[in-house]
Amino acid sequence: MKSGSVGYDVVGNIAILKFDRSAKSSDKRRFADKYLKENKNVRTVLEKTEKFKGRLRTLRTKYISGEKNKEALYKENSCEFRFNVETCYFSPRLSSERKELAEEVKKNEKVLVMFGGVAPFAIVIAKYSKANKVFSVELGRECSKYAEINVKRNKLQNRVEIVQGDVRKKIPLLKEKFDRIVMARPNLKDSFLDVAFKVVKRSGTIHYYGFYKEDEKNQMKDLILSEAKRARKKIKISKLKKAGDIGPYKFRYRADFKVLN
Repeated sequence: MKSGSVGYDVVGNIAILKFDRSAKSSDKRRFADKYLKENKNVRTVLEKTEKFKGRLRTLRTKYISGEKNKEALYKENSCEFRFNVETCYFSPRLSSERKELAEEVKKNEKVLVMFGGVAPFAIVIAKYSKANKVFSVELGRECSKYAEINVKRNKLQNRVEIVQGDVRKKIPLLKEKFDRIVMARPNLKDSFLDVAFKVVKRSGTIHYYGFYKEDEKNQMKDLILSEAKRARKKIKISKLKKAGDIGPYKFRYRADFKVLN
């Protein structure tokens, strides 16, 4: 891309651009104006000024051009999502991941999504599977508010339940056991696998996301096996796949494994 722009994400009506440090304000505005003219579906252009940070994965942006708005309306997999791009983490790059997992869910399964955000995993799973119920647990109050809106928007009130709060505190209160658990973790030190092992059914499946350099990905397997041993669980890892990049030479990986006891 020109004018010092080094990357971008489009979330519905909003484009979030990342510029090289050398880019001048006038060049940024010129590029943004041109982008708006060439992409009629985009109404707002923002600049990403900081990386996602904190357990809530919040973002800092700066307005460049178009409508002064930070609330996105985004569509994927025939589902619609509304959210604030600064206060609610959302990755359009996980669209195919969400669809892939939804297609693995079997009839009448109870599914738990940990770190559910504005409920993209839960909603896509409910839309494309015959799951009995999907629970989505999210710490952030505003993200949970949008998750409730998105469940209604997609007419899935009877299939998806939104739970606001810390996964360590809220999941035990559900008093449920789950056939499948999606751990769409933020990039934190805590694996939270101990929480998942306590509520997964025998022969249940866990989809665990971790962040590693390519030559360090086996550390993810070692971590899962170590946590399983500590929880006295026998597991079988069936897949370890790359699920997108998150920075230079660092990737999001997904491990799929069955809990045998």
